[in-house]
Amino acid sequence: MNISYNWLKEYVNFDLTPDEVAAALTSIGLETGGVEEVQTIKGGLEGLVIGEVLTCVEHPNSDHLHITTVNLGNGEPTQIVCGAPNVAAGQKVVVATLGTKLYDGDECFTIKKSKIRGVESIGMICAEDEIGIGTSHDGIIVLPEDAVPGTLAKDYYNVKSDYVLEVDITPNRADACSHYGVARDLYAYLVQNGKQAALTRPSVDAFAVENHDLDIKVTVENSEACPRYAGVTVKGVTVKESPEWLQNKLRIIGLRPINNVVDITNYIVHAFGQPLHCFDANKIKGGEVIVKTMPEGTTFVTLDGVERKLNERDLMICNKEDAMCIAGVFGGLDSGSTEATTDVFLESAYFHPTWVRKTARRHGLNTDASFRFERGIDPNITIYCLKLAAMMVKELAGGTISSEIKDVCAAPAQDFIVELTYEKVHSLIGKVIPVETKRCVVKLDGKKAAKKVERWKQIAESAAKQSKRMLIPNVHEVLTFKEALKYAEAMDIRLIPYELAKGMQETKEILADIQPGQSVGIFIGPEGGFEEKEVETAISEGAKPITLGKRILRTETAGLAILSVLMFQLEK
Repeated sequence: MNISYNWLKEYVNFDLTPDEVAAALTSIGLETGGVEEVQTIKGGLEGLVIGEVLTCVEHPNSDHLHITTVNLGNGEPTQIVCGAPNVAAGQKVVVATLGTKLYDGDECFTIKKSKIRGVESIGMICAEDEIGIGTSHDGIIVLPEDAVPGTLAKDYYNVKSDYVLEVDITPNRADACSHYGVARDLYAYLVQNGKQAALTRPSVDAFAVENHDLDIKVTVENSEACPRYAGVTVKGVTVKESPEWLQNKLRIIGLRPINNVVDITNYIVHAFGQPLHCFDANKIKGGEVIVKTMPEGTTFVTLDGVERKLNERDLMICNKEDAMCIAGVFGGLDSGSTEATTDVFLESAYFHPTWVRKTARRHGLNTDASFRFERGIDPNITIYCLKLAAMMVKELAGGTISSEIKDVCAAPAQDFIVELTYEKVHSLIGKVIPVETKRCVVKLDGKKAAKKVERWKQIAESAAKQSKRMLIPNVHEVLTFKEALKYAEAMDIRLIPYELAKGMQETKEILADIQPGQSVGIFIGPEGGFEEKEVETAISEGAKPITLGKRILRTETAGLAILSVLMFQLEK
């Protein structure tokens, strides 16, 4: 999934570089494979400047070419031969200077000094499609009179660089299938690492129903497949091209802008993970939306023009007469918004993941909507996204919100409650407890001990990051040997490696009795070893003495050795 670096910043404030964001996300389980710098317009309009046509005369050797001189703001007029029918003196234009790279799809060509019909041409006056800001090739771009010669085109068109992060979403992370979802995890990372951060999203408090001129009834016949379905109407819209900022957001993440209404639904799904569908309200026959299944073998033509035979367990969005959409998967050929649409019905729903997944597989369809629905979206964001979409339609396409929100919900979804005890955490991540013993070389007072513990915690965190470990071992404050024995009473097994312990056979039997899921406390002695009295005390408190072999190991290697043995013994 493509995540825009700049878009991410709209929801959480941070000062990390794109590469640092990628590393942070990977460390918390959202593996980020790559970071790519992109521009809203291919090439970023590099080498293009605003010019003023000073003179324009007919080419002596051509009936359609013109010889122009253009002020590029550098003091010397530049001669350019232009074949556009609309070129004229006094115009403000966009000029590709020598060395500029222009793109036609994946093909690229470089502007060079040339002779056209015997006349030298130093540059090129450009049309929309030639620089990637539009599709028109009817003539050159003519800018408003206030455009200033010499201005870089990238500044004039406000072209900005962005970075796209490729986040690999595992099937269990439906919560991260959006920019806001990723921002939420990044926010947690920032707070956990002591950084100031705030998580925000657009307010929908201004949402208001303006009239009831377009009331469409909603009926859900299959609440198992559709636990929640909501809709609202907007009347009097104008379907047209989206504003530049919205088009750029979609282009950055690899989506093609279509029109303002459709682009809003695509924006919402990638912003918040809630798929939406926009119906032409005037095509909803009978003024009712019905969520139901159709008889086996019913034919339905999808948006791609393919006729499909429906299964009896394909959930459909229907009107009084016809099916309009395969729920959560793909729209129908004649139900969506077009340039002729004036009234829209916005759908926001929660469809059962299994139903969507099986339908998508039956028909060989994989869409942005099905990708999220089949993983399980948040049913409690349905209304928020519907309100936001309606407000955006009103802002970008005009019209009025002309019905109450119809929210058909079989049973409100409850938040998941996850119980996690400290004991369970410690059993998973382990805990390092520094212990003062008789033969410890270094003696720590309270202040030194605190500094040491803080340093050890930093080392544990760095080691966890380097090994891509999500759980960081906890380093406890320094305890006395007596306190450590008391602390270990809660553990299932207590081991004390000791050079005078019985042979390896007894050790193997002790280790073999340890079962997966049990908590294990291990006492590792200082460089001078435990005193015999300390070992005797530990054994009397339930610790089992074991041997690590014939060799006497250093403190740092003894711990590693016993952990390696336990990992081999217990991990499945």
